[in-house]
Amino acid sequence: QVQLVESGGGLVQAGGSLRLSCVASGRTFSQYAMGWFRQAPGKEREFVAFISPGAEETKYADSVKGRFAISKDNAKYTMYLQMNSLKPGDTAVYYCAVQIRNGNTVSDYTYWGQGTQVTVSS
Repeated sequence: QVQLVESGGGLVQAGGSLRLSCVASGRTFSQYAMGWFRQAPGKEREFVAFISPGAEETKYADSVKGRFAISKDNAKYTMYLQMNSLKPGDTAVYYCAVQIRNGNTVSDYTYWGQGTQVTVSS
């Protein structure tokens, strides 16, 4: 069983930056491929970014490519999402999760955290 706890959300003006953190329990963190998802009010949860276990590979949704950066510190059992040039459309609850099979849909992930709210004002 893995527990994930997100933090770092908040209210920011458009054009600003935030860094989200996802801290994991358990000693096998270095073996996990992980991802960030987000869910805006009235919308389905959507993929944001993926990182391989050793951080050699990353993938991003087209909507955040060039603005967001995912990283992973296995020694600290922590994954990050650096979000720059934020837009009002980035407003959502952001979740981290562990990938259990290839793919970047919600069903390809498990051990979801409780989420952290990001609000971008115009």
